[in-house]
Amino acid sequence: MTITRETDYAVRCVLYLAKNVGSIMVVDSIAGDAGIPKSFLAKILQKLAKAGIVKSTRGVKGGFQLAKEPDELSLMCVIEAIQGHPALNICVLDSKKCSRSCFCSIHPVWMDIQGEIEKKLDRYSISGLAKEEISREQQRREQS
Repeated sequence: MTITRETDYAVRCVLYLAKNVGSIMVVDSIAGDAGIPKSFLAKILQKLAKAGIVKSTRGVKGGFQLAKEPDELSLMCVIEAIQGHPALNICVLDSKKCSRSCFCSIHPVWMDIQGEIEKKLDRYSISGLAKEEISREQQRREQS
């Protein structure tokens, strides 16, 4: 399983919005502060909106904000919104895609590891990650 650059940017975007919860943020601010190319960010925001993670507001004071509370969102839901269900191997997603899965000795191992990865990704809330990021930013400023 590989987390794509697009997914990494999506996580950064969602964390940025979580740190600014309740505010409508413009694409330029999100891109600049989160270090995401602006042209790539528009595509990411569309996927996040389609998944119900963010919502957009049109007009002069328009922009983006989270569609849910940060504690209702997990790292797993952001990953799924961008790149689909993460999987170690194709047989984990669909055992019919592998003719060996019914007798393969490694298939149950992949399934076990897959389950643990999913549980772990689901345990990391966007709220908790945003708070951790804010704390680290404060520590960095204090050290400067």
